[in-house]
Amino acid sequence: MSQNISVAKVIEKLPSRFISENAEGLSVTFQFMLEDDDDFHISINDGICEIKAGEHQDPNVTLLMDAETMVEVITGQKDGMSAFMTGSLRAEGNVMLATKLGKLFSREKRG
Repeated sequence: MSQNISVAKVIEKLPSRFISENAEGLSVTFQFMLEDDDDFHISINDGICEIKAGEHQDPNVTLLMDAETMVEVITGQKDGMSAFMTGSLRAEGNVMLATKLGKLFSREKRG
């Protein structure tokens, strides 16, 4: 169950799951605003991924949800689109960028 996986643990594993070849030429910041946990953002610049705690000054897209939804979507237990359609995930800014997240991160650890 997702309750056993913390947001911090999911964030810690994201760099090992980043697919840099899918991010070539991309310069974007995804802000994650969590209702019941610490906020963080992912900045991607031409194949380089940086994850930092807190709020970014000018993110391209902001994703708002609770910690459980974030863990479920990142781990593949819940589809991001269905979370959006049911209202457990909201997006502000360039919403179409949110659909790229699945192509930027693998569900499995990469070599």
